[in-house]
Amino acid sequence: MDVTAKRLRAMLAEAARRYPGVWRQIDAFRADRGRGDLPDWPDWCFLPIAGTYAIVGGSRRLPPERVPDPARLAALAAWRVTQGIYRFDPELYAALVSTELKGDLPADLLKRLPAWGVYIEMQQPDLQGFFAHLEHDVNTGRMELRLVLDAVEDDGGLIPIPLHVGKWNLARAIEEMMTEAHKQATLQGYGQYAHSASAALDRIARGVAPMLSLLLYLCSESAD
Repeated sequence: MDVTAKRLRAMLAEAARRYPGVWRQIDAFRADRGRGDLPDWPDWCFLPIAGTYAIVGGSRRLPPERVPDPARLAALAAWRVTQGIYRFDPELYAALVSTELKGDLPADLLKRLPAWGVYIEMQQPDLQGFFAHLEHDVNTGRMELRLVLDAVEDDGGLIPIPLHVGKWNLARAIEEMMTEAHKQATLQGYGQYAHSASAALDRIARGVAPMLSLLLYLCSESAD
């Protein structure tokens, strides 16, 4: 088995160990979508993060170390369906990651992802790759691009990065991400962590543009 595929499938197994019955619960949410108390959501979203939050925390407030778990679980759930891993030729990779992103983040193009969730390998020492999927915020109806970074330095930890799409350029999307992260930390009673979390996100955000270039190319190829 491919080394990356083996490692990612181990993440699926670890999620199932941490949250017994998780995949069965997710299948049940999708089967009951739009019925009873469950909201409906667009076809381009596999499962809103509100669903994985219900699995991880129910109605309880999550402890700080588990706050990222719903976003991590949503990315794994979307990827689990097809388990696609995308690798770029080194020359094409170099050309794409050096491309300057301009204009709005194109929502329509992002809807052309080849699967609900994908994993793209990176060719850099500190980042093995990243998951990407689309999120539907059940409270606002907003569409978001969700990246979950598979960082080497975090020893297998997955780092969620939410980006608003549509009439937002990359700089504004990152600004909104930072504002929302601070807001949610404060609302959840973790205000003391908000500053350090924002500093970490700022460091990570500087590397988002190359990932978006790879992802947009993948969407363009899928559209063709």
